[in-house]
Amino acid sequence: MPTSAAPAPGFSPHTFAAPDGTLLAYHDSGSGTGSGTGAPLVCLPGGPFQDSGYLGDLGGLTARRRTVRLDLRGTGASAVPDDPASYRCDRLVEDVEALRAHLGLDAIDLLGHSAGANLAALYTARYPERVARLVLVTPGTAAVGLDTAPGERLAAARLRRDEPWFGPAYAALEEVTAGRGTAEAFGAVTPFFHGTWDEAARERHEAGARQRNDGAAGLYGSEGAFEPAATRAVFAEFGRPVLVVAGEGDVNTPVPTATAYAGLFPNAGVAVLAGAGHFPWHDDPAWCAATVGAFLDA
Repeated sequence: MPTSAAPAPGFSPHTFAAPDGTLLAYHDSGSGTGSGTGAPLVCLPGGPFQDSGYLGDLGGLTARRRTVRLDLRGTGASAVPDDPASYRCDRLVEDVEALRAHLGLDAIDLLGHSAGANLAALYTARYPERVARLVLVTPGTAAVGLDTAPGERLAAARLRRDEPWFGPAYAALEEVTAGRGTAEAFGAVTPFFHGTWDEAARERHEAGARQRNDGAAGLYGSEGAFEPAATRAVFAEFGRPVLVVAGEGDVNTPVPTATAYAGLFPNAGVAVLAGAGHFPWHDDPAWCAATVGAFLDA
């Protein structure tokens, strides 16, 4: 289906058609003043299937880089698809490719956060020539088949031992890592995902729960979505720059897991933010913008 020409940055949201005709939205901001490829940074949200608005300006990154946030189908301003099976992560790869083509770019800089890193990984594996630089922020690892040892999650959590909420949250995390996690236990570990568990973090968490497409999330990693061996084989030959960003206290993607992820590439580095959780741009916006911006500008 034909689409309109890609608009200039600064006006959002914009729309384009996915290969199956689903109308998808993206949010274009910033000016791209960096000295790197000049390509916009395409940002893929986590959740999975979280409204991309939670990414905000990634700690002020838009002041130095043009960013394009994609609302995955069924979230934000994007339409709900006719076929629910199209929520599967590997099916979403063609949505990202359609966005690249819509923007009129030969290659893009690509960022994936959390579960969105799985989509970024599958896109890179299918279209390695279309990715100039890859940024994986506290990445989910299903696409590459990396497992995190329970002890690594607990070690990251113990960095927060002086917090007033630590005791019940840590006990819940022990249950979760032992495979006995209830819905209540999963809810109780939420503070570990935030570098500071304050009122602002609580509000962001509550907003995120309202803005997530839970039905789509249940299909994101369904059977057949991931082929880790094939993805890792492509990564072993992917020589373009890769940055993995980790939070020191992130129990979802502890530093050893982030380091192992970077080790799948021949040209990858790891940047660790001390005291941070799963959303490092909230914990130290200036650090996040400077670290990712410098990588993109190199």
